[in-house]
Amino acid sequence: MATTTHACPCLIDGEWTEPKTDRQTDIFNPSTGEVIANAPMCTPDHVNQAVTAAMNAFPAWRETPAVDRAHIMFRFRELLLKNADDIARTITLEHGKTFNEAKASVQRGIEMVEFACGLPSLLTGEILENLAPNVDSETVRHPLGVCAGITPFNFPAMVPLWMYPVALTCGNCFILKPSPRVPLSAIRIGELLVEAGIPKGVFNIVHGDKECVDAILHHPDIKAVSFVGSTPVAKYIYETGAAHGKRVQAAGGAKNHLIIMPDANLTQAVHGLQHSAFGCAGERCMAGSLAVAVDDIADPLVHSLTEQAAKMSVGRTDNGDQPDMGPVISKQHLDRIETYIDSAKSEGADVPLDGRETKPAGNGFFVGPTVVDRVTPDMKVGREEVFGPVLSIARVKSLEDAIEMGRQCQYGNGAVIFTQSGRAAREFKRHFNAGMIGINLGVPAPMAWFPFTGWNTSFYGDLHIQGKEGMMFYTQQRTIMTRWFEDDRVDKHDPVWRTGKK
Repeated sequence: MATTTHACPCLIDGEWTEPKTDRQTDIFNPSTGEVIANAPMCTPDHVNQAVTAAMNAFPAWRETPAVDRAHIMFRFRELLLKNADDIARTITLEHGKTFNEAKASVQRGIEMVEFACGLPSLLTGEILENLAPNVDSETVRHPLGVCAGITPFNFPAMVPLWMYPVALTCGNCFILKPSPRVPLSAIRIGELLVEAGIPKGVFNIVHGDKECVDAILHHPDIKAVSFVGSTPVAKYIYETGAAHGKRVQAAGGAKNHLIIMPDANLTQAVHGLQHSAFGCAGERCMAGSLAVAVDDIADPLVHSLTEQAAKMSVGRTDNGDQPDMGPVISKQHLDRIETYIDSAKSEGADVPLDGRETKPAGNGFFVGPTVVDRVTPDMKVGREEVFGPVLSIARVKSLEDAIEMGRQCQYGNGAVIFTQSGRAAREFKRHFNAGMIGINLGVPAPMAWFPFTGWNTSFYGDLHIQGKEGMMFYTQQRTIMTRWFEDDRVDKHDPVWRTGKK
């Protein structure tokens, strides 16, 4: 287990090393506020070492048959399953998720590895014989080269696994830069990938902050960058990476709307809202952030939601306990969340449940479920991403009003509707301004086989993370046209352009 004297190692060219650097950052246990480890802030030189190792490994890895690359992913999957509980406990220690939440996130990551195991079937090309007389045309996919992933604190295992299993199976080499707040689980999973047989230099890990990120974005030999994080940083990653000739997919923040129609089953809707808004302490880009109550459902919704959320237990997750909700990631983030509650009150909203009044003893970073009622889109809490267990409730007269409210939102990650009306569900899924839609469920996060399709400022790029689009992002397509002559005769006719005499 990590200690206060342990610096998290980097993985470069198959070796775990502690890089020499003048800067380090503390890693906290959010349940207690104690420092449990520290991570080095890598320099551009460390990034260059990782890129050099990856460049040297790429020619042999690219020529490794796709089926053999997939075999490593099969072994990796088995090791992840065997060590899932250990990884989940590491996540609870460095992040604060409950054990069940951490275990579920590991499972979702394993599903991406399972998707990668089947990638050879998607890497097959297409062919059309006799596209023109005696001419065949085919497409094949090739890896890009060295790719990089810059991942957030909120899902230390799952989000990295969205990226590199697909990139590696497609034949690329990869450099992972996990969040410096939660590097321990990324390191543990990296150890398992090495154990599974990944060749030296094919997969590398570096740690760091903006200096390290900029080194990745500026390095001429990194061909593609995947990112998940806040919208301002996603925009910066996309613009900077693209300006340096890189392919970029950058998933940003969200303000996910949850529409509750008057005909909704109230018990089911409240359960869905609780899970969406307060699961993982609200620290996920698919968390329900703004509940939009339509017409006369508002008062009973607020009453029932407040009553149920007040019963949720909040506590430590690092000691084997199983509270309903754990801490948030840091003291700074806790302070930020509390400013949103203050601003909601100062701007005229009601706060029937204030999570600041639900704090276990100790120095952990705790805030309980919070319900804010009568929120309008011009309020700070109504338009900005809180990224914590704060659920705002807006009141509108009709579904059309709810859809219009969505059009005014700068984000577009996910949105859900609770209703028993097929017409309302159809109108919502056709017209709401978001890329991932749910009907009668709280979190419409797609599974591994489908892309994570955020819209607007929730995503920058063209090809999304996960699914077939993920494979397309990490490969480039080549089209080949072939013509064979039947004899030595010179044919002046171009069969494709149809020029010359017939």
